[in-house]
Amino acid sequence: MSKADVQFVKMCRDILDHGTTTEGEKVRPHWEDGTPAYTIKNFGVTARYDLREEFPALTLRRTALKSAMDEILWIYQKKSNNIHDLKSHIWDEWADETGSIGKAYGYQIAQKSHYPEGDFDQMDRVLYDLAHTPFSRRIMTNMYSFADLSEMHLYPCAYSVTYNVTHAEGDEKPTLNMCLMQRSQDILAANNWNVCQYAILLMMVAQVSGMIAGELLHVIVDAHIYDRHVPIIRELIERPQYPAPKVSLNPDVTDFYDFTTDDLIVEGYETGLQVKGIPIAV
Repeated sequence: MSKADVQFVKMCRDILDHGTTTEGEKVRPHWEDGTPAYTIKNFGVTARYDLREEFPALTLRRTALKSAMDEILWIYQKKSNNIHDLKSHIWDEWADETGSIGKAYGYQIAQKSHYPEGDFDQMDRVLYDLAHTPFSRRIMTNMYSFADLSEMHLYPCAYSVTYNVTHAEGDEKPTLNMCLMQRSQDILAANNWNVCQYAILLMMVAQVSGMIAGELLHVIVDAHIYDRHVPIIRELIERPQYPAPKVSLNPDVTDFYDFTTDDLIVEGYETGLQVKGIPIAV
């Protein structure tokens, strides 16, 4: 069985059994019919995924790995805030008539700052530091810019990534680890999507930096299950579990900006049936 399945089931059961409800409180999200979208939530949920052991994809249902990669490339490689640069339609609800989601996500990654070594945007600085000072404790990106929040159509949920390098005695290559900070997460719609996205990002950055992809530490401040998702979650966590798929990248790619979704290789991904028609609160 996939280790991601085990962690997901445990997290969901803990929220359902011990979480608190927002029912009756003033909440921002609403369902399409205008009804307030309440949640059952836990505070401060953490999970660790070791990519040296297996790729953290759920097998309870299929996660669209190439689509997940496409969105991560949209943010960190294309540095775009326009849905016309994205193949999926997950951001359509928040885009204006031009396709923009405002000063959010890729817009923030593209912002440059001046350093003695030159001008860098956030992603370029990560790649530069990993090449020149890999044991720095300052290698990170952050999309939660307070000055720009009023011009974002949606505040970033997964907003901060910190990279950390370890090199154990006897290891041929250093190991690149990642801590993903997330202020809020819709567990049914987004949990494994985000986990797989950032696992792929970690793999890409490690490969072009000459390192091994190690641990992904995922910290969720507000981990919640929406009220209309509870029956779906209860059915999902009782499903059979399968071994994790083998996921790798085209080893010939050595420049982060050369990756495409065609470079993602997925083998042996056996899953349960996809859950269709999940209502999304906006």
